[in-house]
Amino acid sequence: MDSEALRKFSALHPRPAGLTLHYGTAGFRSAAQHLDHVVFRMGLLAALRSKAVTATIGIMVTASHNPEEDNGVKLVDPLGEMLHPSWEEYATQLANAEEQELEKVVTEICQKAAVNLHKDASVFIGRDTRPSSKKLSQSVIDGIQVLGGQYHDYGLVTTPQLHYMVCCQNTQGQYGKATLEGYYEKLSKAFMELIKQSHCSGEFQRHLKIDCANGIGALKLSEMKPYFPQEVVFHIYNDGTKEKLNHLCGADFVKVHQKPPGGLDMKPNERCCSFDGDADRIVYYYKDTAGHFHLIDGDKIATLISIFLKELLAKVKQDFKMAVVQTAYANGNSTRYLQETLKVPVHCVKTGVKHLHHKAQEFDVGVYFEANGHGTVLFSKAAETKIRQLVKEEKDNEKREAAKMLENMIDLTNQTVGDAVSDMLVIEAILALKGLSVQHWDALYADLPNRLLKVQVADRRVIDTTDAERRALTPPGLQEKIDALVQKYRLARAFVRPSGTEDVVRIYAEADTQENADALAHEVSLAVFHLAGGKGAPPQPIS
Repeated sequence: MDSEALRKFSALHPRPAGLTLHYGTAGFRSAAQHLDHVVFRMGLLAALRSKAVTATIGIMVTASHNPEEDNGVKLVDPLGEMLHPSWEEYATQLANAEEQELEKVVTEICQKAAVNLHKDASVFIGRDTRPSSKKLSQSVIDGIQVLGGQYHDYGLVTTPQLHYMVCCQNTQGQYGKATLEGYYEKLSKAFMELIKQSHCSGEFQRHLKIDCANGIGALKLSEMKPYFPQEVVFHIYNDGTKEKLNHLCGADFVKVHQKPPGGLDMKPNERCCSFDGDADRIVYYYKDTAGHFHLIDGDKIATLISIFLKELLAKVKQDFKMAVVQTAYANGNSTRYLQETLKVPVHCVKTGVKHLHHKAQEFDVGVYFEANGHGTVLFSKAAETKIRQLVKEEKDNEKREAAKMLENMIDLTNQTVGDAVSDMLVIEAILALKGLSVQHWDALYADLPNRLLKVQVADRRVIDTTDAERRALTPPGLQEKIDALVQKYRLARAFVRPSGTEDVVRIYAEADTQENADALAHEVSLAVFHLAGGKGAPPQPIS
């Protein structure tokens, strides 16, 4: 390690006094002006990780659905997955090290993780469209170069595209070509092969209005347009030319506020969807003829995909194990529909994409979506091999056709991470193949009315949970109180969990009516306020 170069470059990216940041599920996020030293040091870490695993590592500069003035950075592991948990700890240590301690911390990481500094390092870099992202990417490059690493800067890409490219690189092209053209070609070819098998292909145009949150999604969808046939027409809104990123638009805004984004004119029964700022989440929605807004979130997306896959898996007659993975935030009626009507096993895990992803890897076909619209489908290597073999060798027409559809689904799905572009194409293909309107899809089951609240507390760590965050272990008496409150309402459920980033406790409640869900959420928030050290004025009833 060149100590002189490390000192020199570190001085160019000084750490502000008193700032402490933690690497979470989404990496680091903060106001952009506080992040220069962090992204420089994550450049160092990406080079170290690459040397440790002898593979290309990704580093993405984005703050996803956060406001435009924020930014963030996260690392991507060799197969396009989230950074390994043990390295999250190193990331936090490195980000918070004092200037004079930096070399010592790097040396400690090398010892703990058995990093050979003489090995080569290779890092792929991507960034979103925030004004601060280009400069922060340059700071990443400084960090990589200090440790003698090589890098490829892809510039403006969606987060899922960077995950995809890292996986392609480390599988020697087995997953696809590590270029944007390779990504567009793979997805569009699989999509067109699928909709070819639709009864109504060619006879009508499929129109979809897409709110791109004034983010990177608009740019990349425009690049992808030439790859699609004229039967498929995407109308792009909030393309970033007029308004600020994520401002009153995007998947997070639509999900949280349960209303359409600004900048998108909706006519009755038109199919619309929203991406978030870095295009790894998607939600659908429409307005009915009475003008009521209907949200189709991650739960309903998982259900639609599960129906389609279950039918195909039944036709190929293989003993594939399929399951859906949800978090405690999944609507109770979605879980009920999957288990009781579809007869698909459902597993509940802690909040955070990495938990869902790991659980989904346990099955031949694992469907996972968070209610916020982040999710994908994972196919095991064994299932994929068998399906591709059936396409080539199966004599029975029906079986072979079903296997062909499954093969196209494998290729259309970005299995590295939730991907709004890929998920949108999967959904559009399924709706076309099944001849479903957005209203039919919405009518599969009715969501139970629910309410999300948060309560400020002096220290969020007083809340400890178990059972995939569905039950509180501490403070004493809180879970008993929640149980008693839930008993008062029909079809009711409630849980509390500490935020991962701020001193607030998040509360979720659902019940048979919106009035009851609101009342339950308020009563639980009061219990949290009194038993978990609430700050400020007690929560007020929902008006």
